[in-house]
Amino acid sequence: MKKILRHEAKKAGSLRLSPLALRHRGFTLLELLVVLGIIAMLAGIVGPQVMKHMGESKTKAAKVQIEDLAAALDMYKLDLGNYPSSEQGLKALIESPDSAKRWNGPYLRKAKMPLDPWQQEYHYVAPGEHGKFDLFTYGADGKEGGEGEDQDIVSWE
Repeated sequence: MKKILRHEAKKAGSLRLSPLALRHRGFTLLELLVVLGIIAMLAGIVGPQVMKHMGESKTKAAKVQIEDLAAALDMYKLDLGNYPSSEQGLKALIESPDSAKRWNGPYLRKAKMPLDPWQQEYHYVAPGEHGKFDLFTYGADGKEGGEGEDQDIVSWE
């Protein structure tokens, strides 16, 4: 009979746990510190690799955006016969310049000028030193020159 009552009490959850059982219900401080140490080591190893690939993807995104802007500039030239001047800038792709009677834009999908992946404006010079126009961004550091993520991304290469 005692066994039956004990079994019923277990089902109801009314049995008290012994102090030994209470000690084994959670993790010890040492176990938590070991797990945190392992996580920190993994973050130290994986983190720099992830950041490297993020930088590479921003560079690739800037190249694609420059190609898209160059294509929009070519469409502008087809309609008007010439590229926008440096003074008109890339804004001529989304707003009609005063002197442009045959403007058939906007030439970009969005009516907002895109920024480079580092949230800086693209630079546009027409006529350019390397072609009909030069279109470029200075990269992550925002300064001319550089290597890796800091390198300039240009339309003429």
